[in-house]
Amino acid sequence: MLDLVLYEPEIPPNTGNIIRLCANTGFRLHLIRPLGFTLEDRQMRRAGLDYSEYAHLNVHDDFESFLQAEQPTRLFGLTTKGQRHYHEIRYQPGDYLMLGPETRGLPDPVLDRLGENGCIRLPMLPDRRSLNLANVAAIVTYEAWRQNGFEGGV
Repeated sequence: MLDLVLYEPEIPPNTGNIIRLCANTGFRLHLIRPLGFTLEDRQMRRAGLDYSEYAHLNVHDDFESFLQAEQPTRLFGLTTKGQRHYHEIRYQPGDYLMLGPETRGLPDPVLDRLGENGCIRLPMLPDRRSLNLANVAAIVTYEAWRQNGFEGGV
C-alpha cells in the first residue's frame, strides 16, 4: 500500500488520530524524531483508541535515517508552499506522503530536497495559515486510497 510520514509531530491527539486512520486504511505510518510527546502519551493513546495494534508504525531517528531505511521512490510533502494540488497526483503503491510539524510545517531544507514536483498542497481560501494535521492526513490518505481502488477495503 502507501506510507504516511509525520516529520517531527508535536501534538499527541493528532498522531493518535492518524494512527487510527492508518489502522483503518492499511497505510503504514512513519514518525520522524524528535517527537513532541512519548509514544505512551495518554492523549495520543486515547485518540488512537488502542488502534496501534492494527497499525504498522515505524519510528526513525531523523530525516536522513528515514531516507536510508525506506529509500522512497516517490516522496510527496504536504505544504502550503506547494504549487500542485494533492488531487493532481496519480498515487501509486509505494508512495510516501509526508506532513510536517503542526506549528511550523516541513522545513525549507526538506522541501528543497523534495523539489517543486514533490511539494503538494490542499486548496484553501487566501490568507489562511493551514488546516489541522490529522484532517490533511485523512483527506490525502483517502484520495490516494480511492485512486488505488480502496484496495483491501470493504
